[in-house]
Amino acid sequence: MAHPYYPVRQEIKGYLANASSTLTLLSIFAAGCLSVAMSAYILMMRLYPRTSFGGCVHLFFEGYFAYNFRRMPAITDVFGQLWKEYSLSDSRYQTQSAFVLCMESGPLSFIIVFLIIRDHPLRHAVQLIVSLGQLYGVILYYATSLFDHYVLNITNTRPESLRFWGYFILCNAF
Repeated sequence: MAHPYYPVRQEIKGYLANASSTLTLLSIFAAGCLSVAMSAYILMMRLYPRTSFGGCVHLFFEGYFAYNFRRMPAITDVFGQLWKEYSLSDSRYQTQSAFVLCMESGPLSFIIVFLIIRDHPLRHAVQLIVSLGQLYGVILYYATSLFDHYVLNITNTRPESLRFWGYFILCNAF
């Protein structure tokens, strides 16, 4: 079956097309993000909801990818379809790339929240480690994609503005 990912000649074993539209998937994702952010806001009693939100995204959404990465092209549930939609900006998520699998982690955000609430002396060190890890990961994420494109002449990103600027750049900027 043909797929919409770049490079177009790349074989993606077991690929099944999304059943939901992009608008439906983005609406579900936005509603999920809003509910997680509101829950984090309420549960943390206005303490560090952004860190809690980041932990939820890393644990549930990215954890889902890490758990299912081998069979991602064939998955048709909501999270699988969301990952396929995002993969239009970076097809490495559909081709079992070791790099993107290793980069999709980060439940340490929950430990940071716990340490901050407890006023634990390690809170600053752990926050620094996680923040530097996130920064390093984003730099490597973009650098490996640019290396593929400019050195190996492999394009993993579709050319549409929404996919490149909206998904690839904006979603990874936070």
